[in-house]
Amino acid sequence: MPSETSGAFPFHRGIPGYTATDLVDLPTLAAELGVGRVLVKDESLRFGLPSFKVLGASWATARAVGELIGKSVPSWDSLTEVCHGRRLTLVTTSDGNHGWALAWVARQLGVRCRVHLPDGVGSLARRGIRGLGAETVDTGGDYDEVVAATAAGLDAAAGEVLVQDTSWEGYTDIPRAIVEGYRTLATEAEEQAVALGVRPDLVLVPVGVGCLGQAMVEHFARPGGTARVVAVEPEGAACVTASLAAGTRTTVDTSRHTSMAGLRCGTPSADAWPVLHAGLAGAVAVTDAEAAAAVAELAALGLALGPCGAAALAGLRVLLSDRGSRAHLRLGDASTVLLIGTEGSAANAG
Repeated sequence: MPSETSGAFPFHRGIPGYTATDLVDLPTLAAELGVGRVLVKDESLRFGLPSFKVLGASWATARAVGELIGKSVPSWDSLTEVCHGRRLTLVTTSDGNHGWALAWVARQLGVRCRVHLPDGVGSLARRGIRGLGAETVDTGGDYDEVVAATAAGLDAAAGEVLVQDTSWEGYTDIPRAIVEGYRTLATEAEEQAVALGVRPDLVLVPVGVGCLGQAMVEHFARPGGTARVVAVEPEGAACVTASLAAGTRTTVDTSRHTSMAGLRCGTPSADAWPVLHAGLAGAVAVTDAEAAAAVAELAALGLALGPCGAAALAGLRVLLSDRGSRAHLRLGDASTVLLIGTEGSAANAG
């Protein structure tokens, strides 16, 4: 494991207010589905935000600022000290949650933030970003188009720093740091599962460009690991599913509306794709109706997850409806399934 990855977990624990999010055991659901355990990593409230994204945004900001000043920034306290009084603007493109998280990081550090929004971002996410003092810009276009425009328009001389959660040729260090930050979620989940006396056999993770999926593969499907990882996507933006089918990184049309706005991405991250291609056990696309049913089902079990967060359960149900998939994934009545509940019901609403 790279030293930077090891450094993300203590970095996060040094942020005021840090606490591990809950791992929720759902025995009645496990019994219904014919598996041993169903565990949900509930990311509906992380540092007061409705998703896991702050784990990547905070660690990547430390990396970006370190690159700017030419030395490592290993802790939250040192990052705060470096940023004090500095003219700095954190810039990104986001479907909602990453921008919301980066706005929170900027607010804590006392620096500026600007978030470029593609079409389809919910009003609550917009208000959340602005409520933290960040500027939002409706650039227009789909996610990939706005990412490119934002990067092209960056003014480094004015102290603007790009903290983007997808990679392309020549821009890999910051997305890599975001993936490293996301592994804190995996570390917590594994420690919590072990405390329950189990280890995950199958991990279902909602993916957009694939950075969280990359983090889950690198953690749970690492050499010596026993878990299989499956990506879950909206039917109208299943870029990882299409890429796996084609055997190469593929762009898909994302013009179709989906309630899973945070997953509406057309192209896998360049850095994530080789890891996903080599390490995923599969990918499954779900409909808005299937995601909505999963939201309602989880709400009845006490979990307030949004469509993106509930997509993991929707994907599990699709997989288990196919006897061949159950056999391929080696799922039995003693298997432990981990669902990554990436966001709360507040994220991307409106």
